[in-house]
Amino acid sequence: MNDEQLLRYSRQILLPHVDVAGQQKLNSARVLIIGMGGLGSPVATYLAAAGVGELVLVDFDTVDLSNLQRQIIHATSNVGEPKVDSARARIADINPEVKVETISTKLAGEALTLEVEKANIVVDCTDNFEARFELNRACVRAGTPLVSGAAIRFEGQVTVFNNDGNSPCYRCLYRDEGEEELRCSENGILAPVVGVIGTLQATEVLKTIMGIGETLNGRLMIFDGLMMEWRTMKLRRDPDCPVCSRK
Repeated sequence: MNDEQLLRYSRQILLPHVDVAGQQKLNSARVLIIGMGGLGSPVATYLAAAGVGELVLVDFDTVDLSNLQRQIIHATSNVGEPKVDSARARIADINPEVKVETISTKLAGEALTLEVEKANIVVDCTDNFEARFELNRACVRAGTPLVSGAAIRFEGQVTVFNNDGNSPCYRCLYRDEGEEELRCSENGILAPVVGVIGTLQATEVLKTIMGIGETLNGRLMIFDGLMMEWRTMKLRRDPDCPVCSRK
């Protein structure tokens, strides 16, 4: 790293668990972020600021005025623009050293598989089960770690799936049929809640890349913002899971 990089990341490098070696791992990493909404906004912002070398931003939507209450990577001047373009411009302001690739179409099938395989880690910032299940299948097949987050009303949750053949996957936690779909547009969301969950997702991404600490792999952390309570549940691998089971 050059002197400017050492200065930019100096407060992070001071951490014994990070040091120069950890920062270099971040600078060399490629992270795929699916969704540039309420969760994707803090995820992309903090990963860029922390010095993750390559970010791939995926979202087929445009910025709407109703997004701005919580999707903090976008501004009023961006209304009507593709979210990935708005996010890319903001990231360039935060850290021009970060390489940003954008995909403004729905990522599925072989294209999704290819991007998952190229990434060191994937962040699920989507808002529907169909996308989450497909993303989970792709990550399990590729053996790519997946950091999953969700938020609605005053509640949120976050977990990590290592996809190493020994840990549970998203399908172990949820069935792929009969799950109730809750959306912010119908149920509402308190703005900072997505910030809390998205920031935790970013933290888990950085820890996973650097191989430090204990991640939420095998644990589901649940946040209740109304009562300001946290709960943690242990997740077990489903031996009959149709996605990750060895059977």
